[in-house]
Amino acid sequence: MRIVFRHSTGGQAGEASPPEVRETSRISLYDEVTRRIISELEAGRFPWVQPWGKAGASAPGLPRNAVTGARYSGINVLLLWGAAISGGYTQQVWLTFKQALAAGGSVRKGEHGTTIVYADRFTPEGEKAKAIETGDDAKSIPFLKRYTVFNVTQCEGLREGMAVNAAPSPECDLIPHAERLIKATAADFRVGGDMAFYVPSADYIQVPPQPAFRDQINYYRTCFHELSHWTGHGSRLNRDQSGRFGTHAYAREELCAEMGSAFICAALGIIPTVRHADYLASWLDVLREDNRAIFRAASQASKAADYILAFGPEAPEASEQGIAA
Repeated sequence: MRIVFRHSTGGQAGEASPPEVRETSRISLYDEVTRRIISELEAGRFPWVQPWGKAGASAPGLPRNAVTGARYSGINVLLLWGAAISGGYTQQVWLTFKQALAAGGSVRKGEHGTTIVYADRFTPEGEKAKAIETGDDAKSIPFLKRYTVFNVTQCEGLREGMAVNAAPSPECDLIPHAERLIKATAADFRVGGDMAFYVPSADYIQVPPQPAFRDQINYYRTCFHELSHWTGHGSRLNRDQSGRFGTHAYAREELCAEMGSAFICAALGIIPTVRHADYLASWLDVLREDNRAIFRAASQASKAADYILAFGPEAPEASEQGIAA
Protein backbone atom coordinates (compact mmCIF):
# COMPACT_ATOMS: atom_id res chain seq x y z
CA MET A 1 0.00 0.00 0.00
CA ARG A 2 1.25 3.49 -0.82
CA ILE A 3 -1.25 5.91 0.67
CA VAL A 4 1.63 8.05 1.88
CA PHE A 5 2.90 11.56 1.22
CA ARG A 6 6.68 11.38 0.85
CA HIS A 7 9.28 14.08 0.40
CA SER A 8 6.76 16.81 1.06
CA THR A 9 7.77 20.34 1.88
CA GLY A 10 8.87 20.30 5.48
CA GLY A 11 8.77 16.51 5.47
CA GLN A 12 12.44 15.76 6.04
CA ALA A 13 14.07 15.59 9.46
CA GLY A 14 15.28 18.98 10.58
CA GLU A 15 13.01 21.07 8.37
CA ALA A 16 10.27 23.38 9.60
CA SER A 17 6.62 22.32 9.52
CA PRO A 18 4.78 23.34 6.32
CA PRO A 19 2.73 26.57 6.37
CA GLU A 20 -1.03 26.81 6.09
CA VAL A 21 -2.08 26.11 2.52
CA ARG A 22 -4.42 28.06 0.28
CA GLU A 23 -7.76 26.86 -1.10
CA THR A 24 -6.17 25.60 -4.34
CA SER A 25 -3.82 23.43 -2.34
CA ARG A 26 -6.73 22.36 -0.17
CA ILE A 27 -8.55 21.03 -3.24
CA SER A 28 -5.43 19.33 -4.59
CA LEU A 29 -4.93 17.58 -1.25
CA TYR A 30 -8.42 16.08 -1.44
CA ASP A 31 -7.68 15.03 -5.02
CA GLU A 32 -4.31 13.52 -4.17
CA VAL A 33 -5.54 11.44 -1.24
CA THR A 34 -8.59 10.28 -3.19
CA ARG A 35 -6.49 9.29 -6.21
CA ARG A 36 -4.17 7.24 -4.02
CA ILE A 37 -7.02 5.38 -2.33
CA ILE A 38 -8.77 4.73 -5.64
CA SER A 39 -5.49 3.30 -6.94
CA GLU A 40 -5.29 0.95 -3.96
CA LEU A 41 -8.89 -0.20 -4.31
CA GLU A 42 -8.48 -0.75 -8.04
CA ALA A 43 -5.50 -2.98 -7.24
CA GLY A 44 -7.65 -4.99 -4.84
CA ARG A 45 -5.99 -3.63 -1.70
CA PHE A 46 -8.03 -2.15 1.12
CA PRO A 47 -6.30 0.69 3.02
CA TRP A 48 -8.09 -0.06 6.28
CA VAL A 49 -6.82 -3.65 6.56
CA GLN A 50 -3.52 -3.76 4.70
CA PRO A 51 -1.03 -3.00 7.51
CA TRP A 52 -1.45 -6.47 8.99
CA GLY A 53 -1.33 -8.52 5.82
CA LYS A 54 2.32 -9.57 6.15
CA ALA A 55 4.44 -11.19 8.81
CA GLY A 56 6.53 -8.73 10.77
CA ALA A 57 4.22 -5.80 10.06
CA SER A 58 2.86 -3.51 12.73
CA ALA A 59 0.61 -5.04 15.37
CA PRO A 60 -3.10 -4.13 15.23
CA GLY A 61 -3.88 -0.75 16.73
CA LEU A 62 -5.08 2.72 15.93
CA PRO A 63 -2.26 5.21 15.32
CA ARG A 64 -1.66 7.54 18.23
CA ASN A 65 0.55 10.43 19.17
CA ALA A 66 3.54 9.40 21.26
CA VAL A 67 3.46 12.50 23.47
CA THR A 68 -0.23 13.21 24.02
CA GLY A 69 -1.45 9.62 23.72
CA ALA A 70 -4.39 10.85 21.63
CA ARG A 71 -5.47 8.69 18.72
CA TYR A 72 -5.47 10.04 15.19
CA SER A 73 -8.80 9.83 13.41
CA GLY A 74 -10.56 9.94 10.08
CA ILE A 75 -8.45 10.02 6.92
CA ASN A 76 -5.30 10.25 9.04
CA VAL A 77 -5.82 6.66 10.19
CA LEU A 78 -5.60 5.50 6.59
CA LEU A 79 -2.62 7.74 5.84
CA LEU A 80 -0.66 6.53 8.85
CA TRP A 81 -1.58 2.88 8.37
CA GLY A 82 -0.37 3.28 4.79
CA ALA A 83 2.88 4.82 5.97
CA ALA A 84 3.39 2.01 8.49
CA ILE A 85 3.19 -0.72 5.86
CA SER A 86 5.11 1.30 3.27
CA GLY A 87 7.94 2.05 5.67
CA GLY A 88 7.88 -1.34 7.37
CA TYR A 89 7.35 0.30 10.77
CA THR A 90 6.53 -2.01 13.66
CA GLN A 91 4.79 0.67 15.73
CA GLN A 92 1.55 2.64 15.37
CA VAL A 93 3.00 5.57 17.32
CA TRP A 94 3.86 8.95 15.77
CA LEU A 95 5.14 12.40 16.74
CA THR A 96 6.29 15.65 15.18
CA PHE A 97 9.92 16.71 14.82
CA LYS A 98 9.55 19.17 17.71
CA GLN A 99 7.85 16.57 19.91
CA ALA A 100 10.78 14.21 19.36
CA LEU A 101 13.18 16.88 20.58
CA ALA A 102 10.99 17.67 23.59
CA ALA A 103 10.95 13.96 24.44
CA GLY A 104 14.73 13.95 24.74
CA GLY A 105 15.37 12.37 21.36
CA SER A 106 15.50 13.27 17.70
CA VAL A 107 14.48 12.10 14.26
CA ARG A 108 17.32 10.20 12.63
CA LYS A 109 19.09 12.16 9.91
CA GLY A 110 17.74 11.51 6.45
CA GLU A 111 14.36 10.16 7.59
CA HIS A 112 11.32 11.47 5.73
CA GLY A 113 8.05 12.19 7.47
CA THR A 114 4.45 11.45 6.60
CA THR A 115 2.00 14.25 5.91
CA ILE A 116 -1.30 14.22 7.76
CA VAL A 117 -4.07 16.76 7.59
CA TYR A 118 -6.23 18.84 9.88
CA ALA A 119 -9.32 20.76 8.85
CA ASP A 120 -11.31 23.26 10.88
CA ARG A 121 -12.98 26.65 10.62
CA PHE A 122 -12.12 30.01 12.15
CA THR A 123 -13.96 33.32 12.42
CA PRO A 124 -11.98 36.48 11.53
CA GLU A 125 -12.15 39.32 14.01
CA GLY A 126 -13.72 41.54 11.33
CA GLU A 127 -16.56 39.07 10.91
CA LYS A 128 -17.10 38.94 14.65
CA ALA A 129 -17.32 42.75 14.83
CA LYS A 130 -19.67 42.85 11.84
CA ALA A 131 -21.92 40.26 13.44
CA ILE A 132 -22.16 42.32 16.62
CA GLU A 133 -23.19 45.38 14.60
CA THR A 134 -25.72 43.64 12.36
CA GLY A 135 -26.96 40.92 14.68
CA ASP A 136 -26.27 38.33 12.00
CA ASP A 137 -24.23 35.18 12.48
CA ALA A 138 -20.51 35.62 11.97
CA LYS A 139 -19.18 33.84 8.88
CA SER A 140 -16.46 31.29 9.49
CA ILE A 141 -13.80 30.36 6.98
CA PRO A 142 -12.65 26.76 6.43
CA PHE A 143 -8.93 26.06 6.53
CA LEU A 144 -6.76 23.04 5.97
CA LYS A 145 -3.31 22.44 7.40
CA ARG A 146 -0.72 19.81 6.66
CA TYR A 147 1.39 18.38 9.46
CA THR A 148 4.45 16.20 9.17
CA VAL A 149 4.86 13.36 11.64
CA PHE A 150 7.45 10.63 12.09
CA ASN A 151 7.06 7.09 13.32
CA VAL A 152 8.84 6.44 16.62
CA THR A 153 10.93 3.81 14.87
CA GLN A 154 12.39 6.66 12.78
CA CYS A 155 13.62 8.30 15.96
CA GLU A 156 16.38 7.72 18.49
CA GLY A 157 16.96 8.68 22.10
CA LEU A 158 13.27 8.95 23.01
CA ARG A 159 12.38 8.42 26.64
CA GLU A 160 11.16 4.98 27.63
CA GLY A 161 7.52 4.01 27.23
CA MET A 162 6.81 6.01 24.06
CA ALA A 163 6.75 3.09 21.62
CA VAL A 164 4.46 0.44 23.01
CA ASN A 165 1.74 -1.23 20.94
CA ALA A 166 -1.28 -2.92 22.41
CA ALA A 167 -0.78 -6.67 22.63
CA PRO A 168 -2.67 -8.59 19.93
CA SER A 169 -5.59 -10.70 21.02
CA PRO A 170 -4.91 -14.30 22.08
CA GLU A 171 -5.53 -17.10 19.62
CA CYS A 172 -8.89 -18.34 20.80
CA ASP A 173 -12.48 -18.25 19.63
CA LEU A 174 -13.82 -16.21 22.53
CA ILE A 175 -12.45 -12.69 22.98
CA PRO A 176 -13.70 -11.57 26.42
CA HIS A 177 -13.02 -7.84 26.07
CA ALA A 178 -14.84 -7.78 22.72
CA GLU A 179 -17.78 -9.62 24.26
CA ARG A 180 -17.90 -7.14 27.12
CA LEU A 181 -17.85 -4.18 24.75
CA ILE A 182 -20.69 -5.56 22.63
CA LYS A 183 -22.79 -6.18 25.76
CA ALA A 184 -21.98 -2.75 27.19
CA THR A 185 -23.54 -0.97 24.21
CA ALA A 186 -26.95 -2.36 25.27
CA ALA A 187 -27.82 -2.60 21.57
CA ASP A 188 -30.72 -4.87 20.62
CA PHE A 189 -28.39 -7.63 19.48
CA ARG A 190 -30.01 -10.81 18.15
CA VAL A 191 -27.99 -13.93 17.37
CA GLY A 192 -29.42 -16.39 14.87
CA GLY A 193 -30.17 -17.07 11.23
CA ASP A 194 -27.63 -17.07 8.43
CA MET A 195 -27.42 -13.35 7.62
CA ALA A 196 -25.93 -10.30 9.33
CA PHE A 197 -27.76 -6.98 9.11
CA TYR A 198 -28.94 -3.88 10.94
CA VAL A 199 -32.54 -2.66 10.64
CA PRO A 200 -32.68 1.14 11.20
CA SER A 201 -36.47 1.29 11.37
CA ALA A 202 -36.63 -1.23 14.23
CA ASP A 203 -33.16 -0.40 15.58
CA TYR A 204 -31.87 -3.93 16.00
CA ILE A 205 -28.89 -6.00 14.86
CA GLN A 206 -28.90 -9.64 13.85
CA VAL A 207 -25.82 -11.81 13.27
CA PRO A 208 -25.39 -15.57 12.79
CA PRO A 209 -24.06 -17.53 15.79
CA GLN A 210 -20.28 -17.58 16.07
CA PRO A 211 -19.86 -21.28 15.11
CA ALA A 212 -21.53 -20.50 11.78
CA PHE A 213 -18.50 -18.47 10.69
CA ARG A 214 -15.82 -20.34 8.78
CA ASP A 215 -13.23 -18.33 10.74
CA GLN A 216 -14.80 -17.57 14.09
CA ILE A 217 -12.85 -14.33 14.50
CA ASN A 218 -15.05 -12.97 11.70
CA TYR A 219 -17.95 -13.04 14.15
CA TYR A 220 -16.45 -10.06 15.96
CA ARG A 221 -15.56 -8.22 12.77
CA THR A 222 -19.16 -8.67 11.67
CA CYS A 223 -20.59 -7.58 15.02
CA PHE A 224 -18.60 -4.35 14.95
CA HIS A 225 -19.57 -3.71 11.33
CA GLU A 226 -23.25 -3.90 12.28
CA LEU A 227 -22.68 -1.90 15.45
CA SER A 228 -21.06 0.79 13.29
CA HIS A 229 -24.32 0.93 11.32
CA TRP A 230 -26.19 1.04 14.66
CA THR A 231 -24.34 4.24 15.64
CA GLY A 232 -25.90 6.02 12.65
CA HIS A 233 -29.44 5.82 14.06
CA GLY A 234 -31.20 9.16 14.50
CA SER A 235 -30.97 8.86 18.28
CA ARG A 236 -27.18 8.48 18.11
CA LEU A 237 -24.90 9.95 15.42
CA ASN A 238 -27.79 10.55 13.02
CA ARG A 239 -26.24 9.59 9.67
CA ASP A 240 -28.22 9.31 6.44
CA GLN A 241 -29.27 5.65 6.31
CA SER A 242 -32.07 6.11 3.79
CA GLY A 243 -30.19 4.74 0.77
CA ARG A 244 -31.31 1.52 -0.87
CA PHE A 245 -28.97 -1.19 -2.10
CA GLY A 246 -27.15 -0.03 -5.22
CA THR A 247 -27.40 3.69 -4.47
CA HIS A 248 -24.51 6.00 -3.63
CA ALA A 249 -26.06 6.71 -0.22
CA TYR A 250 -26.05 2.99 0.56
CA ALA A 251 -22.44 2.64 -0.62
CA ARG A 252 -21.35 5.58 1.55
CA GLU A 253 -22.95 4.07 4.65
CA GLU A 254 -21.35 0.68 3.94
CA LEU A 255 -17.95 2.32 3.50
CA CYS A 256 -18.39 4.08 6.85
CA ALA A 257 -19.37 0.83 8.60
CA GLU A 258 -16.55 -1.11 6.94
CA MET A 259 -13.91 1.33 8.17
CA GLY A 260 -15.66 1.77 11.52
CA SER A 261 -15.38 -1.96 12.14
CA ALA A 262 -11.71 -1.90 11.15
CA PHE A 263 -11.00 0.97 13.54
CA ILE A 264 -12.79 -0.76 16.43
CA CYS A 265 -11.06 -4.08 15.74
CA ALA A 266 -7.68 -2.38 15.60
CA ALA A 267 -8.30 -0.67 18.94
CA LEU A 268 -9.20 -4.06 20.46
CA GLY A 269 -6.17 -5.85 19.01
CA ILE A 270 -8.24 -7.79 16.46
CA ILE A 271 -6.78 -7.87 12.96
CA PRO A 272 -9.25 -6.12 10.61
CA THR A 273 -10.34 -7.70 7.33
CA VAL A 274 -12.61 -6.75 4.47
CA ARG A 275 -16.07 -8.14 5.06
CA HIS A 276 -17.83 -6.53 2.12
CA ALA A 277 -15.36 -6.65 -0.75
CA ASP A 278 -18.31 -7.12 -3.08
CA TYR A 279 -19.14 -3.43 -2.61
CA LEU A 280 -15.81 -2.41 -4.18
CA ALA A 281 -17.31 -1.23 -7.49
CA SER A 282 -19.88 1.01 -5.80
CA TRP A 283 -17.21 2.46 -3.48
CA LEU A 284 -15.04 3.29 -6.48
CA ASP A 285 -17.98 5.02 -8.19
CA VAL A 286 -18.54 7.20 -5.13
CA LEU A 287 -14.86 8.11 -4.78
CA ARG A 288 -14.44 8.91 -8.47
CA GLU A 289 -17.38 11.30 -8.39
CA ASP A 290 -16.50 13.07 -5.14
CA ASN A 291 -12.93 13.78 -4.04
CA ARG A 292 -14.10 14.37 -0.48
CA ALA A 293 -16.10 11.17 -0.07
CA ILE A 294 -13.28 9.17 1.51
CA PHE A 295 -12.57 12.05 3.92
CA ARG A 296 -16.21 12.11 5.02
CA ALA A 297 -16.43 8.33 5.29
CA ALA A 298 -13.23 8.10 7.33
CA SER A 299 -14.37 10.93 9.60
CA GLN A 300 -17.76 9.27 10.14
CA ALA A 301 -16.06 5.92 10.74
CA SER A 302 -13.88 7.43 13.45
CA LYS A 303 -16.92 8.95 15.12
CA ALA A 304 -18.71 5.59 14.96
CA ALA A 305 -15.68 3.79 16.43
CA ASP A 306 -15.29 6.40 19.19
CA TYR A 307 -18.98 6.04 20.03
CA ILE A 308 -18.68 2.26 20.43
CA LEU A 309 -15.32 2.27 22.20
CA ALA A 310 -16.62 4.78 24.74
CA PHE A 311 -18.74 1.96 26.20
CA GLY A 312 -15.56 0.12 27.20
CA PRO A 313 -14.35 0.02 30.80
CA GLU A 314 -11.40 2.18 29.83
CA ALA A 315 -12.77 4.50 27.19
CA PRO A 316 -9.96 5.87 24.98
CA GLU A 317 -9.20 9.56 24.88
CA ALA A 318 -10.76 11.58 22.11
CA SER A 319 -9.09 11.27 18.72
CA GLU A 320 -6.92 14.11 17.54
CA GLN A 321 -6.20 15.71 14.20
CA GLY A 322 -9.20 14.34 12.36
CA ILE A 323 -10.51 16.07 9.30
CA ALA A 324 -13.94 17.55 8.77
CA ALA A 325 -15.20 17.33 5.23
